[in-house]
Amino acid sequence: MLLLARCLLVVLASSLLVCPGLACGPGRGFGKRRHPKKLTPLAYKQFIPNVAEKTLGASGRYEGKITRNSERFKELTPNYNPDIIFKDEENTGADRLMTQRCKDKLNALAISVMNQWPGVKLRVTEGWDEDGHHSEESLHYEGRAVDITTSDRDRSKYGMLARLAVEAGFDWVYYESKAHIHCSVKAENSVAAKSGGCFPGSATVHLEQGGTKLVKDLRPGDRVLAADDQGRLLYSDFLTFLDRDEGAKKVFYVIETREPRERLLLTAAHLLFVAPHNDSGAAGPAPGSGPSALFASRVRPGQRVYVVAERNGDRRLLPAAVHSVTLREEAAGAYAPLTAHGTILINRVLASCYAVIEEHGWAHRAFAPFRLAHALLAALAPARTDAGGEGSVPAPQPAAEARGSGPASGIHWYSQLLYQIGTWLLDSETLHPLGMAVKSS
Repeated sequence: MLLLARCLLVVLASSLLVCPGLACGPGRGFGKRRHPKKLTPLAYKQFIPNVAEKTLGASGRYEGKITRNSERFKELTPNYNPDIIFKDEENTGADRLMTQRCKDKLNALAISVMNQWPGVKLRVTEGWDEDGHHSEESLHYEGRAVDITTSDRDRSKYGMLARLAVEAGFDWVYYESKAHIHCSVKAENSVAAKSGGCFPGSATVHLEQGGTKLVKDLRPGDRVLAADDQGRLLYSDFLTFLDRDEGAKKVFYVIETREPRERLLLTAAHLLFVAPHNDSGAAGPAPGSGPSALFASRVRPGQRVYVVAERNGDRRLLPAAVHSVTLREEAAGAYAPLTAHGTILINRVLASCYAVIEEHGWAHRAFAPFRLAHALLAALAPARTDAGGEGSVPAPQPAAEARGSGPASGIHWYSQLLYQIGTWLLDSETLHPLGMAVKSS
């Protein structure tokens, strides 16, 4: 029986290890010198990728207009790249404002333009729009879109300009007009923006043996307070970090509840369970239901999240009204812990372990193979006797987590694999990649 179990483990482990190799390996032609890529100009009215702009396969859905007075205005950053000419016909500097992802892609494109046509610069005719000059739900209102030309305004170059924009990494490029190319990017809390879903290292979790622990200090073998899909509190095994970056500087949403007063910091794309309107807490929440898991960036004052509360000597989850949602900078690391149950109590507030996909149930099911492999490894690893001869202790954790420094830093390979699968298979607003926590930018 043990032999059969080991064989099954080998097959499973082999299949899991082959997958990232397929996703990240050099592929056919490895070892051969690659020929320079031949670039083909886009045709008039062509767009890449060949899906609608505001779908998952392109730049994603509209997140809402950003104004100078809104909290989200902090998401925009000015671009003063001297290699880019900004038309700025409004004379307000608005065309220079954009999200960090849009800025990065635009700067990369500026270099490509100068390399392609020496003496010619990239020109931006439209950037962030605060005056309502574009169609409803235009990504220009979020600083996620730019209209571009070359500095010499030579329209014969625009097809190639569009191709260069694709190569620079814009998430959607459209040869929209004979007079310009339209480019846009995903939101900062989306998959390709790599904004991830994490908590700061100063966040605390509750341990089975009592007391609390900083999330940054979690190690395999810890059991932390979580909840099942019926909203019942329990202790769940900490498995690994889906993302771990000790030196990260992220924009965290600060969500504060009114009664009881709790305070949680998490990134925009992380999922937080929000109580339905008819949930009084009497029967306990059901966090596994899809509609109750929202991106942190979509949580609003007046909604209710689940917090740990004492009632009649019994500890349970109860809905608590959100008093405020603010946005501020943190520089204390970023950590995305994964538990066996896919949920975790952080600072006494119930959160999902997943991000980017706004479907907690889908994400949890997508990690079932990983949980199975982890359980098999734990079951088959023989106990070893410690140096003092006082009994046995569990065998060390596999892979990078066994090398003495705890879970490895960076994005977990399984998350990266799920992202690749999601981008291949899913391309609508309602179908999201199958649960990934990715590194912040």
